[in-house]
Parts: sequence; C-alpha cells; structure tokens
Amino acid sequence: MQLFLLLLLLAALSPPATSHYSSSTSSPSSSSVSEWRPARATYYAATNPRDLVGGACGYGDLVKSGYGMATVGLSETLFERGQICGACFELRCVDDLRWCIPGTSIIVTATNFCAPNYGFDPDGGGHCNPPNKHFVLPIEAFEKIAIWKAGNMPVQYRRINCRKEGSIRFTVDGGGIFISVLITNVAGSGDISAVKIKGSRTGWLPMGRNWGQNWHINADLKNQALSFEVTSSDKSTVTAYNVAPRNWDYGQTFEGKQFETP
Repeated sequence: MQLFLLLLLLAALSPPATSHYSSSTSSPSSSSVSEWRPARATYYAATNPRDLVGGACGYGDLVKSGYGMATVGLSETLFERGQICGACFELRCVDDLRWCIPGTSIIVTATNFCAPNYGFDPDGGGHCNPPNKHFVLPIEAFEKIAIWKAGNMPVQYRRINCRKEGSIRFTVDGGGIFISVLITNVAGSGDISAVKIKGSRTGWLPMGRNWGQNWHINADLKNQALSFEVTSSDKSTVTAYNVAPRNWDYGQTFEGKQFETP
C-alpha cells in the first residue's frame, strides 16, 4: 500500500510531456523512448554532393536510400562498432539561450561514425574521443535546433523507435558464391542484430555482419528465390518470404516485410 501511494505521488509530481519539432519520418511514442541524456553536437556542411555518399554504416547515397539530411554521425562511445547503424535518436538543444531554438527537437538516423582524434584531448579538439558522447549533424539538421554560430553545442538525446515509410529494403551485391546484403529503411529499433537468408532449396542460413548494416554469406543461392529473417536489437524479428525472385541478380534492390511500430 505504501509503495502504491509513493507511485501516485511521483506521477503527480512528474512534469507534463511537451511536443517537439521533427525533421524526419519518425516520431517518439511513450512506449519507445529512453531517458534524455547529456551530449554535445557539432555540424558539417556538405559542399559537394559526394559528401552525402558513403559513411561507416554502408548506406551509400543517403538521399537515394531515403535518409536525406535527417542523419547523424556518432562518436566512438555511441557507435558500438557499427551495431547501432540505423537507430533513431531525438536531439534537443539545451543550456544556451543565446543559440538554442526554444521548443524544438530533431529526429535523426545513425548513418556514420565520427572517428576519434587522439592528437587532442577529449575536452579540447577531440570532440569524438572517448568517453565523449558526440553527434555530428548536417548543418540542415543542426539549424533546426540551434543557430549555426553555436559550434560545439550542449544537447540532450534519447533513443526512440524509428518510423519509416514503406518496407525494409534489401540490396544484394557480391559475386560468385559471395553474397552481400545491405539492409535499409528499417523501422522499430532501426538497428539489426542478426540476419538469416534462405534460398528456395535451402534451410535458414545465418549471415555475418560485414560492416555497418552490410551482411554477408558464402553460399550458392543463384536461381533460387531469397527469403530473409531480420532480428533487431530489441529482439523483434520479421520474416520476409520470397523477397527476391528466382532470377535475381547482383546490384538489385528488393522490398520485404517491415517491423511494426506502436
């Protein structure tokens, strides 16, 4: 009874939730968000279209992949050796009334890695050095929450569920018996912890993480329809049967089942 009364008191003292600006197709929900945590953020300006291609998660052209400018590079402490690729974060500017845009936040997808610079101290120019939690944003995203003159800005972040339009996309590459599959546009937790592939004449075969969200296997699966089983970091699993037809070829992209989001 005492515990019940304590919980009622805490609920009554809790501040009301506030809404924030979203610059992506994702939006937070009460069942999918984590606590706000402190970090810092800087920005980059893409002066060349090629700056939007590549990245440590392997997504290639971020615009064609559907991520656009709602993306972020993570410091080593947050990046988890690429396992976090595809996860969604909500960021808001804090503690600086000169530069923050009040009442705003942005939602971004992890698509890149901010490498440490051990020539500087973490509190100096080594923004992405351990143990710093640092986000590097396109200037288009940064300016949604702060004035660009802010530079290295204190922010708060929280992990949220991703909301994506359309289905999970599987881009098949490789050659011979080497098959590499890039998995993009993943809803739910966004990041993938395990992948299995199945040909129409095989059982389920586990794939290994090559880098980022590129998964690979050595198997002769030509002239077989391909199915995929994708498990996210929250242990949810979707199975997409016959995603690629029997006559699939390297370099093609196929769409399969999507994770449900609350």
